[in-house]
Amino acid sequence: MKKTINIALVGNPNAGKTSLFNELTGLHQKVGNFPGVTVDKKMGVCTISDNIQANFIDLPGTYSLYPKRADEWVAYKVLLQQDETIKPEMILLVVDASNLRRNLLFCTQIIDLKMPVVVALTMMDLAKEKGIKIDIPGLEIELGVPIVAVNPRKQKGIEGLKKTLENSITNKDHLPSAEFIYSSMLAPKAIDETKQIFPEYNNYKAIHYLINYEHFLLSNQEKENIAQIVTHNKFNATKTQAEEIMQRYARIKHVMHQTVVESDPLKKSLLTEKLDAILLHRLWGFVILLTVLFFLFQSVFWMAKYPMNFIEWIFSMLSQQFSNILPIGWFSDLFINGFLAGLSGIMIFVPQIMILFGLITLLEDSGYMARISFLTDRIMRKSGLNGKSVMPMISGFACAVPAIMSARNIENKKERLLTIMITPLMSCSARLPVYTILIALVIPSKIYLGFISLQGLVMMALYVFGTAMAMLVAWVMKWFIKSTERSFFILELPTYRSPRWKNMFYTMYEKARIFVVDAGKVIMIISLLLWCLSNFGPAKKMESIHQSYALQLKQHPSDSIQIAHEEKTAILQHSFAGMLGQSIEPAIAPLGYDWKIGIALITSFAAREVFVGTMATLYSVGEDADENSTTLRDKMSAAKREDGSKVYTLATGLSLLIFYVLAMQCMSTIAVVKRETKSWKWPMIQLAYMTGLAYLCSFIVFQLLK
Repeated sequence: MKKTINIALVGNPNAGKTSLFNELTGLHQKVGNFPGVTVDKKMGVCTISDNIQANFIDLPGTYSLYPKRADEWVAYKVLLQQDETIKPEMILLVVDASNLRRNLLFCTQIIDLKMPVVVALTMMDLAKEKGIKIDIPGLEIELGVPIVAVNPRKQKGIEGLKKTLENSITNKDHLPSAEFIYSSMLAPKAIDETKQIFPEYNNYKAIHYLINYEHFLLSNQEKENIAQIVTHNKFNATKTQAEEIMQRYARIKHVMHQTVVESDPLKKSLLTEKLDAILLHRLWGFVILLTVLFFLFQSVFWMAKYPMNFIEWIFSMLSQQFSNILPIGWFSDLFINGFLAGLSGIMIFVPQIMILFGLITLLEDSGYMARISFLTDRIMRKSGLNGKSVMPMISGFACAVPAIMSARNIENKKERLLTIMITPLMSCSARLPVYTILIALVIPSKIYLGFISLQGLVMMALYVFGTAMAMLVAWVMKWFIKSTERSFFILELPTYRSPRWKNMFYTMYEKARIFVVDAGKVIMIISLLLWCLSNFGPAKKMESIHQSYALQLKQHPSDSIQIAHEEKTAILQHSFAGMLGQSIEPAIAPLGYDWKIGIALITSFAAREVFVGTMATLYSVGEDADENSTTLRDKMSAAKREDGSKVYTLATGLSLLIFYVLAMQCMSTIAVVKRETKSWKWPMIQLAYMTGLAYLCSFIVFQLLK
């Protein structure tokens, strides 16, 4: 039977920790939330040897053992054995060889906790480019822990790392334990008295108990005892931390002198610095950013066109085949116009979602995403935000829920609240199916200069418009949300790296799976429910319609097809769904919407992408389109109003696009805003301003273009 051990994977941000985690665990990973906080925890299984299996816990990156942000507190509590659910028995510490001096601060703190530690030294190739030479055996002696050089991107050193982990687990490595600070000199009396309460802890752990005991899993009596020690000894946490850091850097200076040879930094300018001079330029940086976004959205349309057409053709053929095979009845109608129509509304957009997130992953892997934060910091500050708000906003392009959660990294309360309030204005992936089908309906498929797609330009304009409106709303709100806190923006820019194709394809697969499984469930349930609401209504009214058209069929048997079509339309109009849509039609008519669009607006409040499934069900049930219209786009394009005019004109299409850019149409987002702000006040304000803004802008667009 294999021995199982829990290993915490820690390190500074951008040290290569996540790359190593992915390489060690492969697809054997799961993601959840730490209890009580909205910070992701990634856990994965790795076979270390024939007899040992490791559960790796990928903790958030942190620079020191003195936490400030929510994610740093997560890592801190796990390392100090203060997390109720995770108790690591060993630490795998990832250290960036190209920034060794800075990484050694956290490294020495971890070692002083006196848990079994193995150091994985990453970025050795970059260190070599910088002219840095590291004596690894000498560094092992100085630190007192085993060190292995690895390159997870190229799968180098992984087997050696596993062997070292095995040796540490089985106690085959016996390096002398190092002490990096004179902890007993920092607060000797307070430390001694604390160790009397917790005799199993060393001096350094005792310091952390003195500083953060209020946040630890201690009894009230233990907390009261430590509070008395702090008061009695006049323990100064800030002074103690400062003295500790000074001692550590003095020791780090000695370690660097003994084991590291660094070249003169003025002699060599790395490619990263040369690229940053261009990509972070005050003018050209923004030009390049817009160019990158332009090609990103052009690619989404260009590359997804053929697989989308193929999927559309498959579902059209399936629908026709099942119509010919299955007997006429309610069950076959439910299967074809409820289940199959809903499923087609899901699968048709998988190619675009995969391509979009694949390209975003390439930008993240290359190191360019972090530059976007840095580049936009000045613009953000004018709106009451700072560069840290950019990452939640960019994450909002994927999904507003985790994006709002990630705003916990913003220390300033006002900036965090502003970021939460505007993040849903970023066009998330759930809006992509809506954008795609509406753009295909009302925007001509024109190509300029041989490669510029008009539809791609409109798609990009929607994303830019949403972002611009978010900045405008933040600027307005900053005058109403008062705060005296000052904020500072400090960001480490990662080195430019070649993208990891394996990681890109894995991300594409994961995003497609999440969309199909998670969003698909909602779409299918609502599609089936909508079929029921579209086929049933008040009993007397339904019976009257059936009798009326049965009489017409007897009188005009040669017009059976036309009569059957009119009967379906009448049933849909007087069904429960039709009644619901027509009840709100007077309110949405000024925006150019009919009652069917009204139904879609209501159902898509559960999730924006439900709009497509709703339209697929409604137009399959109603059969408004002509007999040759087999795809959803064909049916929607052929849809007519009662006066014979087209439903989806340019004015209506653009009005609906603007509405979906700005409207709050996601119950999950409202729930997470309430959770993060701990009040219903802010989500209700958010719902009100976004709905009002969406209605006003859609009204203006329709009235100008109709």
